[in-house]
Amino acid sequence: MSYEEQASGKQEPQSVSASNTTAEASDAGARAVSRRWLLFNAAIALNGIVGIVLAVPIVRYLLAPWKKDASYDSWVSLGAADAYPEGETRLALYKNPSTNPWDGQTDNVACYVRRESGDQFRVFAINCAHLGCPVRWFPQSQLFMCPCHGGVYYADGSRASGPPERGLFTYNWKIASGQLQIDAGQMPTLSNTAKLVKISVGPGGCSCSG
Repeated sequence: MSYEEQASGKQEPQSVSASNTTAEASDAGARAVSRRWLLFNAAIALNGIVGIVLAVPIVRYLLAPWKKDASYDSWVSLGAADAYPEGETRLALYKNPSTNPWDGQTDNVACYVRRESGDQFRVFAINCAHLGCPVRWFPQSQLFMCPCHGGVYYADGSRASGPPERGLFTYNWKIASGQLQIDAGQMPTLSNTAKLVKISVGPGGCSCSG
C-alpha cells in the first residue's frame, strides 16, 4: 500500500464522522426551527382569539346607538280587560320584553291595574316614586303604602304623605281585541313622563321653564 493510500485510508473515517455530525446538526436545527415556528404561530393565534374576545363588547357598545331595540316599543298584554272589576285595584304580572333566557323568574314584573269606569284604566308601576321600593295596596284603606320609608299614595296614585315628592308612575295603556295592553318597553320613570312646564312668577317677576 502506497503512502497516499495509507494517508487516504487514515483520513476516510474522520471524513465520514464529520459528515454524520453535520447531518445531525442540520436535523437538530430543522427541529428547532420547526418548534420555534409552531410556538410563534400558536402565540399569534392565541393573541388573535384574545383580541376578538375583547373587541366584541367594544364593537357592540359602539354600534348600540345605531341598533334599534325592538323591545323599546313593546306592548304587553295584562289579560282580558273584563278580568278587572270596575272600581277595584288588582296586582298584575307581565314578562319584561328586555330580558335574557337566563333571567328566570326575575323577568316577571309586577304592576297595579285600576279600572276606574267602563274602559278607563290606570296602570301603576309597583315602585315607590321615592327610592323605588315596591308598594303594597291596602283595599281596606284604599291606599298604596311603601314599607321602606312610609310613602303613602291615594287610590288614583297621587301622593298622600311621606318622602315621595310626586305620585306613582303610570304606564301607557290601550285596549286591543279585548286585551288590556301596556307599553312595557318604556319603564315609567320621571325621565319619560316629565314635561316642560312654564311657571309664571307674577307681576314684576320673570317667567321661567322647568
